[in-house]
Amino acid sequence: MALKMKRTVYLKKKTLAEARTIVSTKLAHLIHLGTETIPVIHSLGRVTAEPIFAKISSPSFHCAAMDGIAVKAESTYGVTEESPKSLLINKEAFFVNTGNPIPQGMDAVIMIEDVHLVDSQLAEIRNAAYPWQHVRAIGEDMIATEMVFPENHKITAYDLGALLACGHQEVKVKRKPRVLIIPTGSELVEPEQTNLNQFNSRSGTIPSGIIESNSYVLSGLIWEDGGDPIRHPIVEDDPFKIKETILSNYAGVDLILIIAGSSAGSEDYTRSIIEESGEVFVHGISMMPGKPTLIGRFKDRPVIGIPGYPVSAIISYETLVRPILYQSLHLTRTERPKIKVIPTRKIPSKLGTEEFLRVKVGKVGEKFFATPLPRGSGVITSLTKADGIIRIPALSEGLDENEEIEIELLKPVEEIFNTVVLAGSHDLSLDILANLLGRFYPPIYFSSHPVGSLGGILAIKNGICHMAGVHLLDPETGEYNFPYIRNYLKGIDLKVIHLVYREQGLIVQKQNPKKIKRLEDLLRKDITFINRQKGSGTRILLDHTLKTLSLDSTQIQGYENEEYTHMALASGIASGRADVGLGILPAAQAMNLDFIPVAKERYDLVIPSIYFEDEKIRKVLEAIRSDDFKETVQRMGGYDISRTGEELFNCGIRNVDCGTEK
Repeated sequence: MALKMKRTVYLKKKTLAEARTIVSTKLAHLIHLGTETIPVIHSLGRVTAEPIFAKISSPSFHCAAMDGIAVKAESTYGVTEESPKSLLINKEAFFVNTGNPIPQGMDAVIMIEDVHLVDSQLAEIRNAAYPWQHVRAIGEDMIATEMVFPENHKITAYDLGALLACGHQEVKVKRKPRVLIIPTGSELVEPEQTNLNQFNSRSGTIPSGIIESNSYVLSGLIWEDGGDPIRHPIVEDDPFKIKETILSNYAGVDLILIIAGSSAGSEDYTRSIIEESGEVFVHGISMMPGKPTLIGRFKDRPVIGIPGYPVSAIISYETLVRPILYQSLHLTRTERPKIKVIPTRKIPSKLGTEEFLRVKVGKVGEKFFATPLPRGSGVITSLTKADGIIRIPALSEGLDENEEIEIELLKPVEEIFNTVVLAGSHDLSLDILANLLGRFYPPIYFSSHPVGSLGGILAIKNGICHMAGVHLLDPETGEYNFPYIRNYLKGIDLKVIHLVYREQGLIVQKQNPKKIKRLEDLLRKDITFINRQKGSGTRILLDHTLKTLSLDSTQIQGYENEEYTHMALASGIASGRADVGLGILPAAQAMNLDFIPVAKERYDLVIPSIYFEDEKIRKVLEAIRSDDFKETVQRMGGYDISRTGEELFNCGIRNVDCGTEK
């Protein structure tokens, strides 16, 4: 057997800077693009393969730049308002429209609004013209034989006009780099092979296999970067099949991307395959995500082993594959816009590894604040939701809170300016609110950070959000939210807007197989619980209720297992990770789980008064008070919208007497 497989280790690990140098010096030069001739009208975004010279001048004749009469400027000298002159039509003056050729012997145009027709034979003028007045001379734009564009020029929409105007109908361009994408993995299924009719998150039915999506993401990125993606069907984890796929296709492409199989697992074969028929330059890069990336040569073709996790695959592509494509096309990529941001909390990072941290960004007051998104390599939504990326250097152990740092924006900065930042408790109605805000123009963007109700109040105190979502029960008074506001937010002028009343209860698996009926059942040894995080209103409600019932939380199996959102908690129960958790009815309904009511609670928005004149906040309140919002929330079930949108008052808030709430 020629190809002996064994467990691999990272033998040639490099820093990202070293890896990029290797890509530039050892891989890019292996790509030799040919040329092709295509119609100019289809050449947008292509790169010229040779200098382009004007075939004709533009314009190719003297033409009128205005509607009016063409005259010989010399014949108008001395004309004034007090001393007008009449010209013979079709002898001394010729009517022309914009773009018409200038009649022989004429060298100026007088605008039609400055011409008085005496009769059908005479045109009176009252101002003298000067030579070439309102005339576009031959070659004003381009002169025949002059170079219009050099070689290696990326053709823009503007350029199409120039090419056509100077007489070109076809143009010679560089052939697009052909990139072969080979997704590997026995656990993968093609998107069209997934029976979505059988897939039901509510019933717990899941498709057999992981839907392969990385190749389609990479295909889109390659297309955006001027390449020609060639996707191969999924190849199972068989070294001989993977090698045969490469051998059968490598000659017709310029670059090979092998997705997955480049790590150090027992079924990761990429390195051995490349070493047998070429050379491995890099195996493992000190970056996160993207560590398992492999860089090498298969025969005379450059090859990159792309990690299988979605975020790792994208980071690997953007840092290493994109530079190859741009270098082969002789293009430079425009840098992403950058701004300075302040992290909302201390963020540790692994020393010796460069990290690409995905963050949400919001402008609160005069500062930009960045909140990290989940850091897992498989969390593709950490990129779809991200506003930017912070690159934490390899020699750094992380970011300090309140220390300004540079960020690469993934979205236009205008979106950041138009983003409302909410911190605090998670609620499904916020998704409805976010959707409604997007209907405004310009759109209002909504950034919600589930840090728990108490976390939201502290975010208001620290000035890092526009509003906080809270549902905090005070165990001593039985009152919601206001005791915490009075305690933590003294001296801050605030307004409290009621969002919804909602039901909290025990979320259990469909048909309640463990026959859970009340909180006392949580102490049973056959019950596994899943909790919300410390500081969340749900956690406070649970702990208060347990104390009231004299139940010991240390006896609850899984009490220490925490989730940050109601949907994550419900998903954990639907997947079988836990039997029960305390959450809201809409989350249970969304996952088709059963629900045992425990309490009705009030969910409010706390907003510093200084933001009430902000147009973004006014739009938020308009959306909350709209019939669309209320009706959609009510249809979800488990909500009471009878007071949605009201401003609430209580002791210590805006100097209103204690006990008054309306």
